[in-house]
Amino acid sequence: MLRRLAPAVGLFFLAPLVAEFLLGNLPITFLPAVVALAPFYGGGALLIRELVRRRGLGWPNMVILAVAYGVIEEGLTTQSLFNPNYAGQHLLVDGFIPALGTAAPWTLFVVGLHTFWSVAAPILIMEVISRDRRTTPWLGRTGLIVTGVLFLIGIVISTAINMSLWPYTATAAQFTVTGLVVALLIAAGLALRITFRPRPGTAPNALIVLLTTLLAGAVYMGITIVDVPAWPGVVIFVLNIAVYLTLIAIWSAKPGWGSRHYLAVAAGALLTYAWHSFVESPTGEAAAAVDLIGNAVFTIGALALIRYAYRRTATAGVSGRV
Repeated sequence: MLRRLAPAVGLFFLAPLVAEFLLGNLPITFLPAVVALAPFYGGGALLIRELVRRRGLGWPNMVILAVAYGVIEEGLTTQSLFNPNYAGQHLLVDGFIPALGTAAPWTLFVVGLHTFWSVAAPILIMEVISRDRRTTPWLGRTGLIVTGVLFLIGIVISTAINMSLWPYTATAAQFTVTGLVVALLIAAGLALRITFRPRPGTAPNALIVLLTTLLAGAVYMGITIVDVPAWPGVVIFVLNIAVYLTLIAIWSAKPGWGSRHYLAVAAGALLTYAWHSFVESPTGEAAAAVDLIGNAVFTIGALALIRYAYRRTATAGVSGRV
């Protein structure tokens, strides 16, 4: 039984490790906080993965539900989409839209972080590791219910922590609109059946996919490092994501796309977070040396996980629906 549940348990704890620690947002001294973070991050990622795979759907649906997760976290839980001084960072100054009470650059960036890194990357690499169970459910009905309950508990914990640290309450209209957006995204993610027709040719080498993912990740993160004006930055951001996802959709529909291509996408995402951790200022207080050591530890951990997944692909030629 433990072996059967191993991928689910792995995803449950990997998601918060990637989302907060590999990113460099929390220093290694906060590692025990994984216990509190796992129900929200891990529960959310696992719930999304199980619902999609149980319905026989694929990665387009996974991404839609991951967007919903991002909106839940930043719009309803942390409320960073509306709080003008969340974590003392003044995140809504650039590109602020008065009618919505939020800023386009921050909304796109932070919801994208959760979509591609908090949810998608951990699921991808755990599915690669699970080999022939990549597209099959990992949990039974009881496990699915427990995961859902843990996710709800995680929402409560996250909200309580954020309200204690950065008290703020969005307007009723903002909560209503955000809730409606979440509901529509969840409905679309569970109801739509999105497929890509097979394309001629052969999928590119997995190394090309890895390099493309690293480049897209560098542009994504680079916008926050380089001083790019708000609206040109939004255009670059949207084009970067659109081009990358289009390439992945085209390549994955070609013969030859398999487990190492999925791993290339996951590895590129993890490595992007790894290098970014060294330029990220952590939210939690820690000495500079401790922060650097922690970043190095989590980077090594990511590399070890990628290497393990790569070795698992040596005996698996998994291909099929995305």
